[in-house]
Amino acid sequence: MESLARGGTRWKRFAVVMVPSVAATAAIGVALSQGALAASFSVSGQQFKIAADKLEGTGFVQYGAVDSTKAGKKAVAVVGFNSAKIRNLCQSVVVPVPAFGDVTMKLGAGAAGGPEVEAKKLYVDADDIAANATFKNVDIGVAADETTKGPGPNKGDKYLPGSFAQQADTATFTDVKQRAWATTAGTFKLSGLKMNVKKGKNECY
Repeated sequence: MESLARGGTRWKRFAVVMVPSVAATAAIGVALSQGALAASFSVSGQQFKIAADKLEGTGFVQYGAVDSTKAGKKAVAVVGFNSAKIRNLCQSVVVPVPAFGDVTMKLGAGAAGGPEVEAKKLYVDADDIAANATFKNVDIGVAADETTKGPGPNKGDKYLPGSFAQQADTATFTDVKQRAWATTAGTFKLSGLKMNVKKGKNECY
């Protein structure tokens, strides 16, 4: 069975298609361009934006949860992959600096002509997404704690056992634009990583 979805969505509609953030690299560290790293961090309460030309993943799972952040509790859609490859990744975060103004840090990796970004055991907490998506062998409405095709719920996530989830053997996303709160990954390989810091807002989209 294959499912195709297009367009944009928000958390309030909790739509079937919720794309993972593929680049919370600002929180992971900007010096890691060719290696792999384990990543796990608390939620700061500041969102970041991600854009990518294409994401292809195997072992897909998506379920609802609540993040406890310094800005309060946030409803999110958690998306997990056993493994994923990303083409032309961009991630940006705007930091308000007192008496100076906004400062934007933007990171890019996996540009065309070079190796793709690679991630394993990838989880992303997001609340806004626009993309085109194709699923293979998708199951919609499975209980979150009984998924079998993806990595299952992330350890420590606050979700309701037995609540709505979906899973698929594979998922492909194109023209990705997403707002996220947090990302964790077992490994995250960022080939061709580039970073720039500019005054003002210089986001990915």
